[in-house]
Amino acid sequence: MKLLLASLALAALPVMAAEPTLYGRYEYIQLPEIGETFKAKMDTGALTASLSARDIETFTRDGDDWVRFRLGGKDASNKVYEHKVSRISKIKSRADEDDDKDEASVAKRPVIDLEMCLGNVKRTVEVNLTDRSSFNYPLLIGAKALREFGAAVNPARRYTADKPDC
Repeated sequence: MKLLLASLALAALPVMAAEPTLYGRYEYIQLPEIGETFKAKMDTGALTASLSARDIETFTRDGDDWVRFRLGGKDASNKVYEHKVSRISKIKSRADEDDDKDEASVAKRPVIDLEMCLGNVKRTVEVNLTDRSSFNYPLLIGAKALREFGAAVNPARRYTADKPDC
């Protein structure tokens, strides 16, 4: 009887999710498909991840939507990348939040699925392509990607995971 009561008590306990891994506000992220490691900003206020790209051009290949682009940023090479588009995101700029809703503009960005390596963890993450050359970090990791990595962010810390090793 005692064993039965103990079993029932344990069954009533809530299932606890795994503790998140704590990362800093900035981390190194490797993109194996691109062959580069970037300093990335971990941004819980952004929903999706963004990669700095320029010369973004969508096209159709075998009935599927594809995108051709070059990496953006001051040290980026001139190499052209092509990737299948998973969807098109619609991003409303913060400046539009205070404007008349009838005049709000929406930016459409191609979204691709990219493999990312953070520390020793590899995940496939949705990444939208946009010109981030005016920002300090060419890669922004948003809340969806942070969830994929089981990550929590301590804004007082930086580069806690060291260089990626996947």
